[in-house]
Amino acid sequence: MELYKTRNELSVRGKNGMGFITSAFIIWSIITIIFLQSTGTYQKNIYMLFSTGLMFPFSVSVSTLIKADWKFENNPLGSLGLYLNIAQLIYFPILFWGIIKSPNDAVMLFAIITGAHLFPFGWLYNSKPYYIMAPVISVTVMFLGLYLNGENLWLIPFSLAILLLILIYLLHLDYKRKI
Repeated sequence: MELYKTRNELSVRGKNGMGFITSAFIIWSIITIIFLQSTGTYQKNIYMLFSTGLMFPFSVSVSTLIKADWKFENNPLGSLGLYLNIAQLIYFPILFWGIIKSPNDAVMLFAIITGAHLFPFGWLYNSKPYYIMAPVISVTVMFLGLYLNGENLWLIPFSLAILLLILIYLLHLDYKRKI
């Protein structure tokens, strides 16, 4: 029972991680703009990769703005969120492979990695929207990538941004229910 209480405390104090998901929405909106440019795909992929460097400062700023805790001091599960985020970096060799060997697929691979890495946050925050949207994002992006066949790649980050907005809305509803 103590574990359940600890997870719910994280959920309420951290507002289900909405600061990070809102930052991800901003980053994927930036990536959409990048992929609307007339530069080459390889260059777009490099800009996409560099844009992710904005994630942490945006997350801290948005969390501060919405008054969500992101450090979780004095909570035994507080550092688990950091480890779950760092785990996403382990999948970056797949992204690097895509950038080098299949540049048209790199944005799709990155979007799938982003969506899939959200799944364990369902457990951390005791929040079903993560369990629902992680596979929805991954599968939707995969089919979109297959359908686009290297054309209009901007639709992939745009779709992810829209799906992240839906996740933010569902997380907000979940948060309101818990408080």
